[in-house]
Amino acid sequence: MPNYRRARVSGASYFFTVNLASRRSDLLVTHIHELRAAYAATIRDMPVICDAMVVLPDHLHAVWTLPPGDCDFSERWRKIKHRFSRNLGGAVGRTAHPTALSASKRAKRECGIWQRRFWEHVIRNEADYAAHVAYCWGNPVKHGFVEHAVDWPYSSLHRDIRLGRAPDYLSR
Repeated sequence: MPNYRRARVSGASYFFTVNLASRRSDLLVTHIHELRAAYAATIRDMPVICDAMVVLPDHLHAVWTLPPGDCDFSERWRKIKHRFSRNLGGAVGRTAHPTALSASKRAKRECGIWQRRFWEHVIRNEADYAAHVAYCWGNPVKHGFVEHAVDWPYSSLHRDIRLGRAPDYLSR
């Protein structure tokens, strides 16, 4: 069994990339309400400061700051994934036939919506933080979904513009 090494720094800021199993899927945006509900329920139970987040059709990026003394981001992502999958009602996003799932996924009662793992990066300093927040905001442009970041509806950029945290040029 692999030994995944994760940097666990209590109260740190982290950048995450979380992917659906199918990179051709659009579940995250077509079911944004279910994703938001899963996120809200999880953060209510296990708070974080969401510094930035962007949801694309098949993946999302987030910058979170965990509370002092807390480094359990893995459990938060596990709960978000589980709640989202459950909120879909079990039918949407499942593979066409149960035998198409691997034996290990069937044994763990996974429905095959999410990639099992996610990528995380501990934010090292202010410049690293700013770069990763900007990466979240600009990702829809990078993928060609919109010409201007402000045009993508599933981004914390809108909140940050309202709060005066985003550069003026991003609000057009």
